[in-house]
Amino acid sequence: MLQGKKIVLGVTGGIAVYKVVDLASRLRKAGCEVKVIMTAHAQEFVAPLTFKEISGNKVAVSMWDANAEYNVEHIALANWADMFLVAPATANILAKLSWGIADDLLSTALLATTAPVLVCPAMNSNMYLAPATQENLKRLKERGVLVLPPAVGQLACGTSGPGRLPEPPQIVAAIEAFFAKKDGDLRALKILVTAGGTREPIDPVRFVGNRSSGKMGYAIAQVAAQRGADVLLITGPCALPVPANVQVQRVETTQEMLTACLSAYPKTDVVIKAAAVADFKPREVAPQKIKKKGDEGLTVVMDKNPDILAELGRRKERQILIGFAAETQDLLANAREKLTKKNLDLIVANDVTAAGAGFNSDTNIVKFLYPDGRVESLEKMAKQEVARRLLDAALILKQNKC
Repeated sequence: MLQGKKIVLGVTGGIAVYKVVDLASRLRKAGCEVKVIMTAHAQEFVAPLTFKEISGNKVAVSMWDANAEYNVEHIALANWADMFLVAPATANILAKLSWGIADDLLSTALLATTAPVLVCPAMNSNMYLAPATQENLKRLKERGVLVLPPAVGQLACGTSGPGRLPEPPQIVAAIEAFFAKKDGDLRALKILVTAGGTREPIDPVRFVGNRSSGKMGYAIAQVAAQRGADVLLITGPCALPVPANVQVQRVETTQEMLTACLSAYPKTDVVIKAAAVADFKPREVAPQKIKKKGDEGLTVVMDKNPDILAELGRRKERQILIGFAAETQDLLANAREKLTKKNLDLIVANDVTAAGAGFNSDTNIVKFLYPDGRVESLEKMAKQEVARRLLDAALILKQNKC
């Protein structure tokens, strides 16, 4: 979503300026064009040359510079930007922006721009919590200025509390989320994604599960959020980091996942059920750890778990319902049966025994099967790319249903 976006980065005088150098680099790598305005105090921490080399553009430092690049510099920058980003945003610049004070290049450009403005407050905790600063932030939010709250932790001044500049990846994620909700092709959709495997307890220590890593479902959730969807990720136990701008709900058993899915289902537009749920559960769960007794074996009687996908298929109204068929044999036959039996709009079939596909792999080899008999075969590709292709298909299905 950031490819080609024009970001004016306003840098003010705080110790967190060192993080903003990395931020400018990350924005460039994400495809943004970055132009930097530095206040006089910011230049006490980092030289303009640093940002010039990182951004690839001349750094604007004064309204009075002879600069052939711009006509009236603050107006030119104000008109050029797709977004103004102020980081770190000191108490001083927040006060100026709140009260409409324009006494240097950055504050003047901020007053002149009609582009969205995102500020990242960073300062001493007492300064941040001071009533004047909080009133200024409240006023800015009421005017539509975007505010990314500071992180809490150890500050350069030796105190601990709110006031740390968020890490650059968090700031980039916030900018991505803004443009995704504004421009993304999935921005009108609420998408529910399930991921990972479920666990059915045998006793407080042992469980029945499967080999699912959750990588496919997490990739779908990440790409959907990057394209502007409102994403709920319902996940079984998984070690993967939650993708940025994704709401997550953690469950453990198949019954817990079913309950979570049914709760969200009525307000959902698209369901992509990539989780590998346990089909069976122990009939009885021992209250204490089962101890070994000599050479005796252990017999566990298993009962059938509820079928989440079938239940969603029975209740389907306006939703697009997509399932996965992870098979080890008779791939197409088993997938077609599941597609029809569970009232799906699309099923993603993959042979988990194939090299480069299935559990724990970063790639996948899949086929898309549709109710009308169409089969779309994809070559081996990264799970992120599979996710992109699947979401393309989901969008077309939703548009056709509407």
